[in-house]
Amino acid sequence: MTIKETIGMTLVAGTASAAVARTDSASVNKALETLKTYDWGADREALKPIDQAIIATQGASARKALEKSLVDALTSGISRSAQDYVCRKLRVVGTTQSVKALAALLADEETSHIARYALERIPGEKASKAMRDALPKVSSKLKPGIIGSLGVRRDRKSIPVISKLLRNSDIQVAKAAAQSLGLIGTSTAAKKLSKFSKKASANMKMPVADARLVCAEQLLADGKKSEAVALYKEFKGDDQPSHVKAAAMKGILTAAIKK
Repeated sequence: MTIKETIGMTLVAGTASAAVARTDSASVNKALETLKTYDWGADREALKPIDQAIIATQGASARKALEKSLVDALTSGISRSAQDYVCRKLRVVGTTQSVKALAALLADEETSHIARYALERIPGEKASKAMRDALPKVSSKLKPGIIGSLGVRRDRKSIPVISKLLRNSDIQVAKAAAQSLGLIGTSTAAKKLSKFSKKASANMKMPVADARLVCAEQLLADGKKSEAVALYKEFKGDDQPSHVKAAAMKGILTAAIKK
């Protein structure tokens, strides 16, 4: 093959690639337009170009442009079904530019859970702050979910507000607060749980004990062996259930052999 022929084939290949890119872009735009009328029972295949674009967009600028288009769609009054779809996509591509739009959905029972799932995955303080700020404003029904997401994020700044919810009259909120502090798993979280355990009501004693065990595991995993062991040793009392004491003993033994 001559150099001229090689160059010719390269140019053809480049032109074909450009044509594919234009076609893909047109398909994505059409799918984004479909979101405006998309609802339950609609053909999910019509949104497939967006799924494919998410997989294909490796460059930061392309990914951010796609994210912005999804955010714009989310704030344009689309259906509940379309909101659900967009939030699931933002869970994958979302950055700080998605936070405001997602935060606006946290107080609505129909969208709160899927919005917080997306926020849960977005790195940075802005997403955590959005959920912390929403916590006092949402209903008791929605509080456990947001509390749980902050726990999954191990958001240390949430410890003060979550600790106060250990005393909440709604048992589901109180349990979620205990679980979240356990997941955050810092020394401060451990102290809050231990302090509360001394005055916990009967229906909170076990959730708090479980949370303290999780907290000790987190401390150990974070390399804070002495603090983890100290927390495990708090379960030696006769007032502790046998399975809790067994779990604590196992934790102490694990710490002893951990480098």
